[in-house]
Amino acid sequence: MSFWDNPDVELLYEINGLAKDAPSWADRIMEYVGEYGIAVGLALLGLWAWWGMTRRRETRDEAVTGFAGLVWAPLAAVLALVVNIPIRGFVERRRPFLDHKGLDVLVDGKTDFSFVSDHATLTMAIAVSLFMVHRKFGLVAIALAVTEGFCRVYMGVHYPTDVIGGLALGTAVSLLLAPGAMWALTPVVRAMTRVPRLDSLLWAGPWHGDTPAPGRSGEPGQSGLAGSPDGRPGRAGVRRGRDRDLAA
Repeated sequence: MSFWDNPDVELLYEINGLAKDAPSWADRIMEYVGEYGIAVGLALLGLWAWWGMTRRRETRDEAVTGFAGLVWAPLAAVLALVVNIPIRGFVERRRPFLDHKGLDVLVDGKTDFSFVSDHATLTMAIAVSLFMVHRKFGLVAIALAVTEGFCRVYMGVHYPTDVIGGLALGTAVSLLLAPGAMWALTPVVRAMTRVPRLDSLLWAGPWHGDTPAPGRSGEPGQSGLAGSPDGRPGRAGVRRGRDRDLAA
């Protein structure tokens, strides 16, 4: 059988063949990464985005919008998986190892339908949602989602087209439903900022190193409560800025 007779199956054997040639410890790593590792990595990336991006927005409105976008990421993943349920039932594609011999299957117990890949769908929905909030974090997340798809084929539990379909489905759900989701989530997040303890989790004020932003603590144009006459923060202003950052 040549590649062009069935490129999907041929590519499956090519990628899964890497598992046969790899040492057992490498297969165990790929198994963990493909089953759990990428999802955990995306969760940590989302927390990093919250800490390093949302808390350092210049205005509260930007922080509210950014946090609403981060909330949308896991919700988009859940909705994408729900959308996939009827798709799987309609296509009813069997797992590749049930119809093709000689595959090195790294994970047992996969008896549900194959198209489309839940893992690829979930990770891509999260990745695209993060991309809409922050480009750099999003690009890293998209790279992780593509890696997830490769792992699923490497493990012998999905065809390449299962993965492509999952990446497309996750992207479509995240993009198409984002406007309505942001319309609904943004007021909820804005209401959270009225609670002092929650507000400190969503927005710690503009962050510029150890120097408080102008206008935050004193009169407009001044830096902190103890600024110098030329507008630069005095030692007390810097100390209060540090205390505020730590308290947040």
